[in-house]
Amino acid sequence: MGPVRAIGVVIGLLIVVSTVISVLRTLIIPRASLGPVGRVVDAVVDRAFALATRPIGEYEARDHVLAGQAAVYLLALLATWMAAFVLGFALWLWPTTGDLAAAFRESGSSLFTLGFVPADGNGSTVIDVIEAGIGLFVMAAQIGYLPTLYGAFNRRETDVTLLGARAGTPPWGPELLARTKWGIYGDRDDLPEFYAIWERWSADLAESHSNYPVLMRFRSPQPMSSWLIGLLAVMDSAALLLALAPSRDRVEPRLCLRMGFTALRQMAGAVRIPVEVDPDPDADITLTFEEFEDGVQRLLDVGFVVERTAAEAWPHFRGWRANYESIAYSLAYATDAVPALWSGPRRWDHAPIAPIRPPNRQPGAAQGKDQLGAK
Repeated sequence: MGPVRAIGVVIGLLIVVSTVISVLRTLIIPRASLGPVGRVVDAVVDRAFALATRPIGEYEARDHVLAGQAAVYLLALLATWMAAFVLGFALWLWPTTGDLAAAFRESGSSLFTLGFVPADGNGSTVIDVIEAGIGLFVMAAQIGYLPTLYGAFNRRETDVTLLGARAGTPPWGPELLARTKWGIYGDRDDLPEFYAIWERWSADLAESHSNYPVLMRFRSPQPMSSWLIGLLAVMDSAALLLALAPSRDRVEPRLCLRMGFTALRQMAGAVRIPVEVDPDPDADITLTFEEFEDGVQRLLDVGFVVERTAAEAWPHFRGWRANYESIAYSLAYATDAVPALWSGPRRWDHAPIAPIRPPNRQPGAAQGKDQLGAK
């Protein structure tokens, strides 16, 4: 074996081992983040979709294109792994075949278990068996990986879909409080139960999306719906409730907020977004007081009972939002989420989309109002 081929064998072994590690940490090992291979593939695919959607101005058309990004990433990642294995094992087989082109043919034949190139002995049979086993393992692991992803996706989207009736589409925190019967009529308080459900939803999100970060790229079936914007709206509504109505303080909205920004921090860690572990509650936030005041006015318009003015509630709301705003904005920017109110900038010029409020279709004179009594 010449020195060049010996170096090729060493490089081939390193490629095979590093690729196996990438497969294991992506598909098998819990509590793992995107490895170097996953990050590079995600960056390349994301750049390609950013270029493809650059000339598209309408959000729904952009969403239609971006809906395929997660699938393309999964296919590109599988193709990258397979190409790396073919290259690594070809370099490993090179000394036994004596010809690099023949080594590539034998490597491809073995990895995909096609068998059109027989082993010629001299140790290549063992290498071919190892490569065939790895190829079968990767394909089986990838097939088993997809039901896990879609199971987590379906669990996530059920409550996101239900949120549309409460918080509008796209969701918005003040809209959620404005539409609650308790806030308008004063005869029913179902918000504690709602926040308890979203606390558990956030815990499920933290576990699934930090272990399988590609789930963050899976978009909701409806273009104006988004898991991230939905979570942001729920957290904003809880922060608004605690800031505007302190006498109605309950443990459920506090726990929902806590679990919500904990989930965002875990997901941010998985994709290497910087996180402020102990943010200053008096620090400035991106949301302006004028925007906050508009949200409070939406509540006042429907008769929501408040105990503080917007100016009095602002420091309390800002203190809560400092825990999650920067992470939510970074994720919304990176995933091109629907540009809802209070959700930060995107990678293209856009105007924030207000929640769509269906008209009241009741018979008689009750026309001209939305279905929740707001003019």
